[in-house]
Amino acid sequence: MNLKHDFDAVVERRHTLCKKWDTYGDDVIPMWIADTDFKCPQPIVDAIKKRAEHEVYGYPCVDHAYEEAVRGWQHRRFGWDIESDWVEYTPAVVPAIVYAMKAFTHPGDQVLVQMPAYHPFPQVIPHNGRHLVPNLLQENADGSWSVDWEDFEQKAADSRTTMFLLCSPHNPTGKCFTREELTRMAELCAKYHVFVVSDEIHSDIVYKGSRHIPFGSVSSWAADHCVVCVNPSKTFNIAGFRTGAAIIPNRNNHTLFYNEMANLKAFGRNIFGTLAVQTAYNECEYYADQEMEYLQENLNYTHKFLEARIPQIKLGPVQATYLLWLDCRGLGMDHLTLMDFFLKKAKVALNDGYTFGMGGDGFMRFNIACPRTQLVEALERMARAIGALG
Repeated sequence: MNLKHDFDAVVERRHTLCKKWDTYGDDVIPMWIADTDFKCPQPIVDAIKKRAEHEVYGYPCVDHAYEEAVRGWQHRRFGWDIESDWVEYTPAVVPAIVYAMKAFTHPGDQVLVQMPAYHPFPQVIPHNGRHLVPNLLQENADGSWSVDWEDFEQKAADSRTTMFLLCSPHNPTGKCFTREELTRMAELCAKYHVFVVSDEIHSDIVYKGSRHIPFGSVSSWAADHCVVCVNPSKTFNIAGFRTGAAIIPNRNNHTLFYNEMANLKAFGRNIFGTLAVQTAYNECEYYADQEMEYLQENLNYTHKFLEARIPQIKLGPVQATYLLWLDCRGLGMDHLTLMDFFLKKAKVALNDGYTFGMGGDGFMRFNIACPRTQLVEALERMARAIGALG
């Protein structure tokens, strides 16, 4: 589709019940929660408007065009040839993770998670009667991240560990796992009979030099022992529709997963959410491509700015996501002081790395998915505030 999107356009989001902009004061620039400040693709806007004009919004029936849209995207973008009947509608990714825990583990079981981790992971695991077992990612000299394989195997080998909750690409470190790394994870999980749930919500946001590999594509064992969770919300800024999908190649596993959804009556579809997802996957590939070009430029600008103006903050190689894992340990502040400093002195809201669990203390998560004018102003504020420290 020969369309052009203006990612420099500024959309006023304050006072629209927007979590990102209305959580803090009007004098604060929000660079925290993982949605973008880009307008949605025009085809999605047009489709939602047209559906809204019908003026009746009753219960929808199941339209398998939704599953087909997910299938097509996986094929075109990642080369994973799935069947449409592997796809199950879910109300976002985190609920899908909970259904999978209920379907494939028991209360008291252990769930392996690579840390630091997207903060709902450490919350939903104990909230559902399971125990989190951390596998701390190793920080390399250049600021990149790698898997501690000895620790991974030790944790997976524990008979009480029955599930590995993978975040691929990884939030918050921005690591994009290679095929070799994913294959090794699958082999170890196969060896110790550990089921895998892979959160791949950031799979579209991968920078030059890296490539996203769906976990279910790495081997026949992986396909038979996984749930892959996807959602175009990060890519197309449609998180408010609360609509995602689980890809479950094994038919028996799919049935077990659906049964947990049915137990919670969580299978009813959202007429606007499913329409937004279908339109995103079927008509908005141009937007995803152009967005990555824009984000690459934002990333390059941020790297150069930090090196030149704020050398106290380090940023290693970023392979994926628009959420940068800023190493603020050079400022010599604890996490509460860091939050207070950025929010009250710099007037920029970031995510507190401490909330991402083990390995997060001293880091802050910084969202660059915004018009460049906003990014520049946020960085300038941070530089001025840090400069004032002397």
